[in-house]
Amino acid sequence: MLRILVLALLLTLCGSVLAQERTYRLGPLVIETPWARATSAGAKIGAGYAKITNTGQESDRLLGGSLPVATEVEVDETVMSNGVAKMWRIEGGLDIGPGQTVELKPGGYHLMFMGLRVGLREGEALKGTLVFEKAGTVGIEYRVVQIGAQTGR
Repeated sequence: MLRILVLALLLTLCGSVLAQERTYRLGPLVIETPWARATSAGAKIGAGYAKITNTGQESDRLLGGSLPVATEVEVDETVMSNGVAKMWRIEGGLDIGPGQTVELKPGGYHLMFMGLRVGLREGEALKGTLVFEKAGTVGIEYRVVQIGAQTGR
């Protein structure tokens, strides 16, 4: 009986981990494990992250996306300069070359959720889209993790 309970617990835990690891495909593009950080109460901006691989023979560009709780989703980059973080929108989108993997992560490329109508709460799953210049639009789901998290795991 104890073995059955332990096995059931392990299967439940493995199922939870696998459910959190989401992969989406759009033509030659593979989007892995989209996640977002929780925001503080009243925050009007948030950030989203994922790993995107272009398995095709042509470049494509991540142009932005949509999120029902935000007025806009743009592609931004953060760069540290003399100990100061500087962030700006990537005009024209983020190029993802053939065979290239780009990781959207804190302190680098990321999606900026502008004009949040509600805060992002840890444990939520947010449905949204990513828009690419050539491949088009794909529906994804962000898993919201704790404020300040450095990874979505």
